[in-house]
Amino acid sequence: QVQLVESGGGLVQAGGSLRLSCVASGTIFSSAAMGWYRQAPGKQREMVASITTIGSTNYADSVKGRFTISRDNAKNTAYLQMNSLKSEDTAVYYCKLRRVLYADDYWGQGTQVTVSS
Repeated sequence: QVQLVESGGGLVQAGGSLRLSCVASGTIFSSAAMGWYRQAPGKQREMVASITTIGSTNYADSVKGRFTISRDNAKNTAYLQMNSLKSEDTAVYYCKLRRVLYADDYWGQGTQVTVSS
């Protein structure tokens, strides 16, 4: 079965950086699109960044120029590099894997990112 394990969250001061990782197992990673989402308290989950199987990326307007999504197919891992963090980036961050062939989605357990101002 498909499993996703996120890591890299934590507490950081405003202006700082963090890198999130999402390791996938149980599927052919190179055939999957990956995405990072976040959910702040009292708010709906929102898409932060996504990357296709061929490396095309898409970002929410709120993180453009600050966050970078990438993938390493040899390591079955997707990354989210977050720079110039702001207090409004505080949320639980989730990675999502979409198996393109089956059009089904899998979610990680989430990792907390807290940015102190």
